[in-house]
Amino acid sequence: MPLRRLMVFVALLACASGDEYTRRGADTLFGRRGAHVWVRGPWLEVEPSRDVDQVIDQLCPAIMKLPRATAGHYGQEYCGAIYTLGDGVYYASHGSPLGKTTGVIGAEKRKSCIPPSSVVDSRGRTVTLADYHSHPWSPSPMSVFDFQNRTQVWLIRIQFDVACTVMKYVPHKNTPRPGEVYVRRERHWRLVGLLESERDKELGIVTPVEGGT
Repeated sequence: MPLRRLMVFVALLACASGDEYTRRGADTLFGRRGAHVWVRGPWLEVEPSRDVDQVIDQLCPAIMKLPRATAGHYGQEYCGAIYTLGDGVYYASHGSPLGKTTGVIGAEKRKSCIPPSSVVDSRGRTVTLADYHSHPWSPSPMSVFDFQNRTQVWLIRIQFDVACTVMKYVPHKNTPRPGEVYVRRERHWRLVGLLESERDKELGIVTPVEGGT
């Protein structure tokens, strides 16, 4: 089989696997309300905790079990949320693959999913703290699009790649305080960058912090 035909065949198989998860989860674990995406929680793969960092530390291993989460060019991003019911306990939602469709052949390494606007939990009203999303390759830190003000929905953004390198962005949107970029190292957050001005926040321009790597 010619190489290009083989690549297309493999891509179709990968897409079929991802579509199965989408079909099973659509309008059950995640769905759309107009231009917005909702997700359901709690996700039993992630143990709830009063320490939000303990929830964050479980996200990457759980997401990497989902279809095509580690498939690189043929991969799938997943978006979800970290939330509470007002009881001081943090929960993770299921991961949603809903987003803009992107091609899988060529050098393009940008995938996308839509950060959820709301969480549905049958136990009560939810309060969302953070959104999270995965990148299906490594190394893959947050992109300029991940930092831009227009993409910020909640107080915190969490991102991780297939090596489970976890990043946190605190945008401080609509305040004069700089946006803060952290990397998770040995169960601690290390400040690695700042978005120092409103213009930097709008454009997604990060200034590295000395000694932050």
